[in-house]
Amino acid sequence: MKITIVKYNAGNVQSVLYALQRIGYNAVVTADPEEINQADKVILPGVGQAGSAMEYLKERGLDEVIVNLKQPILGICLGMQLMCRRSEEGDTPCLGIFDEEVMKFQSPQLKVPQIGWNTVYDLKSDLFAGMKENSFIYLVHGYYASVGTHTIAKANYIREYSTALQKDNFYGVQFHPEKSADAGELILKNFIEKI
Repeated sequence: MKITIVKYNAGNVQSVLYALQRIGYNAVVTADPEEINQADKVILPGVGQAGSAMEYLKERGLDEVIVNLKQPILGICLGMQLMCRRSEEGDTPCLGIFDEEVMKFQSPQLKVPQIGWNTVYDLKSDLFAGMKENSFIYLVHGYYASVGTHTIAKANYIREYSTALQKDNFYGVQFHPEKSADAGELILKNFIEKI
């Protein structure tokens, strides 16, 4: 099983690597299109800013590589947002895999970004096999993807939003499975073994 993590200017690569090692898998971190294309599973991690992340991917032709992948790919946090049509963050056109739009949380009462544990519900994919409704997951985000045709899980903070999306071989999670304890490890295991 060859797992690659797409290397770009994203902040959570190391913690994703460690999380995979904890469940018994090794991954290669690479920006090499050939290595990415040859992988059995691909992970697009992400902590950072949408505009600079898209710029980095485009400069290296990785935007084209990602949208043309045929094997399962999992976007995490910013990685999921980059798979959407557009992000309000810097008015950034993204990869357009999911038709959902990414918008900034607005609230006079609640803190933005949302940082911490929240429950995930309406689970609709093998990605969540064996996981209970309302399991706790860990999030750090000021932007969210709206609920739409590709939504496979939801959470609620300020408003209901997509905490996971799926279309064909493309999967995205807004939360950090690598920081979500047992639930997160189960999701990574499902992605590798069941998807």
